[in-house]
Amino acid sequence: MHRHADVAPTAGPQPTLFLPHGAGPCFFMEWNPVDAWNKLAAFLKSVAATLPQRPRAIVLVSGHWLARQVRVSAAANPELIYDYHGFPAHTYQLRYPAPGDPALAARLVALLGEAGFPAEEDHQRGLDHGAFIPLKLVFPEADVPVVQLSLRSDLDASAHLQIGRALAPLRDEGVLIIGSGMSFHNMRGYGDPRFAPISDDFDQWLNAAVAAPADQRERLLQHWEEAPSARLCHPPRAEEHLLPLMVAAGAALDSPGRNVFSDRIMQTTLSAYRFG
Repeated sequence: MHRHADVAPTAGPQPTLFLPHGAGPCFFMEWNPVDAWNKLAAFLKSVAATLPQRPRAIVLVSGHWLARQVRVSAAANPELIYDYHGFPAHTYQLRYPAPGDPALAARLVALLGEAGFPAEEDHQRGLDHGAFIPLKLVFPEADVPVVQLSLRSDLDASAHLQIGRALAPLRDEGVLIIGSGMSFHNMRGYGDPRFAPISDDFDQWLNAAVAAPADQRERLLQHWEEAPSARLCHPPRAEEHLLPLMVAAGAALDSPGRNVFSDRIMQTTLSAYRFG
């Protein structure tokens, strides 16, 4: 099973995206089976060509940064955080020297504050692997400024949809908003064939929810845990890899959403979504 929807570039605001970022540095090392991540890698490499224009900056929210209240990376030259463990030595030498954008970080803090979400700039934190690993494929030249946004540690789906809505004006300013996570993220399920139909059940629900009219989409995503097999795919208090989707969906406002990639990887179905 594999699906990769062709998306032609169009004029207008930037879309918002939810991208699976894989397992650690999976795209830059040998894996078993060797082709496990190839189709996802090819999809990520194709994303930039589908955008209406080259983004002036990227705002990325990753499942690997949680804070009590939203934090925004404000370093001018963010370092990399190699927050994966037990991988080959060369994967800790990967580089992604994209600049930050302190002015954009300040604008995010202002937009979030106006929407009732106090946020803080973080001038020390770099880009975690949920950011730099997929971006190495999407924008390999590392020449688009990147500002990373944390999730809130309360993992409240409704709040993250609202956080996304607060960021929506950036789309008209040439900023690409990316949620980086995984549509299935139960560590015990990867590689277990019993989880193939479980992941399919949730994936089919998620595809329909994303494609629903915006008001219905929001209601469904707010209550995602009621979906078939939801808590088998994202165990309780471990849904941080799904919540970047909520930010992307919120920032989409009324823009339509759709599945643009699916593949069976490590016995589970993983999907990517685009709004607008």
